[in-house]
Amino acid sequence: MRYLFEDFALDADKRELLRGRDTVSVTPQAFDVLLYLIRNRERVVSKDDLISAIWGGRVVTDAALATRLNAARAAIGDDGDRQRLIKTMQRKGFRFIGEVREIDKPDADVGASRSIQAAPVPGHPDKPAIAVLPFQNLSDDPEQEYFADGLVDDIITALSRFRELFVIARNSSFTYKGKPVDIKYVGQQLGARYVLEGSVRKAGTRLRITGQLIDTATGAHLWADRIDGTLEDIFELQDVVTQQVVGAIAPEVDRAEIERAGRRPLGSIDAVTAYYRGLPHIGFPTSAENNDAALRHFEAAIALDPNFVPAYGGAAGCIGWRWGNKWPGDIAEDRAKLLSFAGRLKELGSDDATALSFVGFNLFWIRFDFDAGLEMIERAVLSNANCARAIQSRGLVRGWYGESDSAADDLERAMRLSPRDPFNYNAMLGLALAHHNGGRHAEAAAWTDRALRAFPPSFLVGKQQSILCYVGAGRLEDARKLMAECRCLVPTWRRSTSVPPQWYRSGKLRTEIVEAFVSAGLPE
Repeated sequence: MRYLFEDFALDADKRELLRGRDTVSVTPQAFDVLLYLIRNRERVVSKDDLISAIWGGRVVTDAALATRLNAARAAIGDDGDRQRLIKTMQRKGFRFIGEVREIDKPDADVGASRSIQAAPVPGHPDKPAIAVLPFQNLSDDPEQEYFADGLVDDIITALSRFRELFVIARNSSFTYKGKPVDIKYVGQQLGARYVLEGSVRKAGTRLRITGQLIDTATGAHLWADRIDGTLEDIFELQDVVTQQVVGAIAPEVDRAEIERAGRRPLGSIDAVTAYYRGLPHIGFPTSAENNDAALRHFEAAIALDPNFVPAYGGAAGCIGWRWGNKWPGDIAEDRAKLLSFAGRLKELGSDDATALSFVGFNLFWIRFDFDAGLEMIERAVLSNANCARAIQSRGLVRGWYGESDSAADDLERAMRLSPRDPFNYNAMLGLALAHHNGGRHAEAAAWTDRALRAFPPSFLVGKQQSILCYVGAGRLEDARKLMAECRCLVPTWRRSTSVPPQWYRSGKLRTEIVEAFVSAGLPE
């Protein structure tokens, strides 16, 4: 019997593991573990099952079993973090989750494994998988072929930094270069739930780049856009296109996954489904009740799989919403959870930029763990320079430290990366503060106007910072109106109980905001 999966062939009779024509080195017991898991892939295999089948029931330590399991994973290019093919089911056991074809031909030779390329390849079971196909060169100039290929390379690299996505490697997606393709067929072959395709057209010195994101199961177009530029600075244009495409795709994939999770039956809940069921509850505008519902989904995801990193970011975001809107909750418990989330991300060695930025930002803002929070945010930016959430978080923190230009640069970049983000009012508030810090008070007030039109009426922290910017710009009437709204939200607020927010790390800002509250009419 021969078992085919991805580009591997496991020959049970010859006790060989092949990758294409090459034999993969694997120890006998690791081979036995892999073979047993594949043969029993329709169920979860317990630790006792493995010990009984492979060691004949002899006493085997957990460390010895883990060593053989890790060796089996390494042989097929998997590991304990990705768990692309061998999944650890918490407190239950293990399961081989790749798609397998069986060939019941004892005399099948290595050449038969070439048919693997024509067989459907499974996508990543725990993440939405996306393939970026080569962009078509619609120009007469063959030199633009290099630009088109380089653009796709950049997009693949940028998308690969999003740990919530499984991105098909270039070597696989480029096998379709120059060929007419059926998107559904490509999705099956590459195991991709989504495909990005596009084209490049040159006319004189101008370039037009188009792109569209397609759901391979339905053929539905989830996103499409075009970007125009000139050849005068072709590399800058390449960067701009990459940023815009990546910034648009990540939210669209999230929207599609939220809909997909909502269609799954209740009996098939896993950590990923629980996570995506939580996301729409924190969509803007939200409420205390929706926020609590989202937190329950995220905590359920963590309980189902403590290694599922995005759920920690989602839960931290809910705690941040509760804090910012002064919704009911146990702040001591929330602070303890944030510390626990941060410890878990460190323990897992996570480089998931979104989760790191959510947890790090709220460590800074709510726990006042300034150094630890800023360190996590910087790690997030370093991990994925195209993650709008991470860039926005750093820009907000830089503003609170009294910085101007560096904060504004971050926040403008975050808005370019995610122009449709319903939470961009945070970036607008940050830009207002950045301009205030730079003494550009008219610009600060203008960004404050935009932010106030965008953020929810209950967002007390946003209103308080807006008072500072309006007073700085000399718009006292607007500042007094906001003060009245704030006092409706917190009737007990007085000068005697008012202290500058601890997250304002600039001494100058701390003084200015208290003075602004007084100027706006905060009573004794």
